[in-house]
Amino acid sequence: MTDKVLVKNLYDLTHTAAAPLLEKVDYPWEALPRIGEFIIALGQTLSPDEYDKRGENVWVAKSAKVFDSAYIAGPAIIGPETEVRQCAFIRGNALVGAGCVVGNSTELKNVILFNKVQVPHYNYVGDSILGFKSHMGAGSITSNVKSDKSLVTVHVWDDAIETGLKKFGAMLGDNVEVGCNSVLNPGTVIGRNSNVYPLSMVRGFIPANSIYKRQGEVAEKR
Repeated sequence: MTDKVLVKNLYDLTHTAAAPLLEKVDYPWEALPRIGEFIIALGQTLSPDEYDKRGENVWVAKSAKVFDSAYIAGPAIIGPETEVRQCAFIRGNALVGAGCVVGNSTELKNVILFNKVQVPHYNYVGDSILGFKSHMGAGSITSNVKSDKSLVTVHVWDDAIETGLKKFGAMLGDNVEVGCNSVLNPGTVIGRNSNVYPLSMVRGFIPANSIYKRQGEVAEKR
């Protein structure tokens, strides 16, 4: 059953500049320790006609809109037509795709956001990968460190995959919708085209084309 959390079953890599990185791994979280170095290498290839270099290892597409109060630390790439709104806090190792929304007071750290991702209001997204057109409702967050600080394990029903990572938030497949004020616990993986109810506490694996209502209650979309 662990094949359900492979990169190829979660993401369409035609919708991200991180495709060369993700093509080299089986499980998406294996890319997390490599995001920073990948961004630096990719940034050095970007055309100055299309991207402005703002400070050390920060590249912002000329067509992106970044509000003055937003903070961006490198390494980071902000893609074309993306909007980074007031007081957004991008802490580095952030590859933000085309047509994304990074909202007011949203914090990003060590992430890949595919094209058309929206994290528009008061979100924390750390050590995570969000697939094409995925959306996190207001106040929803990824919790990326276990309370006992132990290494994160991904549970796919009766199978357990040891990640070797202390910091691991969530892997959201393409077209995932996360309801407002939900918490995605460390090691959460959500399959393509799935929805999470507001105020949810999510742990483990949610299959593709599902509706997560509460722990132990997941319905198939019809």
